[in-house]
Amino acid sequence: EYEGDRNSEGQRHGFGKALLPNGDTYEGQYENGLRSGTGTYRFKNGAIYTGSYLQNKKHGKGVFFYPDGSKYAGDWAHDQRQGYGEYLYANGDTYTGEWANNKRHGQGTYVYKNTGSKYVGCWVNGIQNGPAELIHLNYRFKGRFLNGKPLGRGKFIFDIGCEQHGEYIQPMEEEEEEPAPLPVDLMWKALKITKLTPWTPHSEELPASNAGSAEATE
Repeated sequence: EYEGDRNSEGQRHGFGKALLPNGDTYEGQYENGLRSGTGTYRFKNGAIYTGSYLQNKKHGKGVFFYPDGSKYAGDWAHDQRQGYGEYLYANGDTYTGEWANNKRHGQGTYVYKNTGSKYVGCWVNGIQNGPAELIHLNYRFKGRFLNGKPLGRGKFIFDIGCEQHGEYIQPMEEEEEEPAPLPVDLMWKALKITKLTPWTPHSEELPASNAGSAEATE
């Protein structure tokens, strides 16, 4: 069923309301018979999308309310989360950052509601991967992540004003599931303790001479 504007060829064109055969409904803009422009699509299962369409596909800015109570607000392209957006998960966790092909991809921040911890850094196909910080209440870790876990050289930065440099040695493990849990079962090998020092995950060596002239990083 359709109620609304049409063009000279009888196609849905302009503003209209439609009841689809599967029980879904759409109210918004049409162009030459296709959903194009802004509109609200209500799924029979309770999900709702309100935002931009292009040729029947979610494209542009939009908000999607999922049946489990989660919500995504941000960029879309060809019916997929693509670009920049914020996802509120059903368990209260949040991710704010870049997306590609419906997955967390690029730079982004994931906040774990239960602990207040934050992962700030790189993602690849939905998994923590690349340079990042894992920020806890009284300390944080700076280093590199691979498949959702820290691996290789890094450092713990403590609020009391010191750092512990070292490296993570990761044993062989099964594949990670998504979203990746906080790492808890890795082997940390401490190398030295220093004052606060500037450092990036790309550093191969951590010169002790930097310790005296270092500055704290936020």
